[in-house]
Order: sequence, then C-alpha cells, then structure tokens
Amino acid sequence: MLGRVLAIDIGSKRVGLAISDESRLSVRPLPALPRTPWKRLLGSLTETCGKFDVRSIVLGLPLRLDGSEGDAASEARRIARNLELSLKLPLYLQDERFTSKTAEASLLARGLGGAEISKRIDSEAAAIILSDFLSGQDNDETEPDSVQKTL
Repeated sequence: MLGRVLAIDIGSKRVGLAISDESRLSVRPLPALPRTPWKRLLGSLTETCGKFDVRSIVLGLPLRLDGSEGDAASEARRIARNLELSLKLPLYLQDERFTSKTAEASLLARGLGGAEISKRIDSEAAAIILSDFLSGQDNDETEPDSVQKTL
C-alpha cells in the first residue's frame, strides 16, 4: 500500500512541507507554515494530512557533519515522537544534512531573490528530504538505511 508521504523540515521561524504523489514518484513543495506553538502547529499539520490523505510522514533529522547527534537532533526526535503519537501515522526520520544549502542553490539557480528564497527555502529543503527518503525506498514499504523509525 503506497499513498502520499508528507515531509516536514522544522526551522526556527518556519516549518517547511513537501508532499509526494500517491505513487511516490514525484515530490512538490507546499507553502511553509509559520513556527507556532505546538497545538496550533499540530492543528495545521493535522489539516494538511487530511487534505492530502497522507499515509506516512518524514521528518528531517539535523545530524552534525560527522553524522553524530547533537541538541538539534534530540529536539527533532522529541518532536517526531509527539507527532507520531498525535497524528497516528507512521513517522520516519531522514538525514537532512546539506538540504538547506542545496535548496538555496536550487532557488538561486531559478533566479529567485533574497526575500523569495527566505519564504521558500524550508519547503524546498523538505522536498529534498522527501526525495532522498523516497529514493532510498525503491517504492516499497521497507525502511532505507538512512532512515530511522522513531518509536
């Protein structure tokens, strides 16, 4: 059973979102959400999951350059546990190293300027996280090596 996957990139000011198609062959960024208090953010994510009939979630895991986990990764794991319990959907963590830099380069290459890049970078990074996740899955239901189940 496939179905849409929602990727989430939690930033300090915005929460980037991207969605796959039902066959998990293509990915597109969605408008970012503002980083709001937990209940409001959870409400927005619940609404998004319902609107797109999301079957699973991928959350970016901010590892250090050497692959170790620091405070940001611990916070992402805490958020992941809370999301999985609240949304009652399978949730996976995906290494997000370099996604913001890659997203910025992609947006610059498309001719976008500073304000537009700031507005789109988190969701563009979420799209990269989702593409990386899906490319590791080979369109089946097994977990790729770069992904860790949260619970």
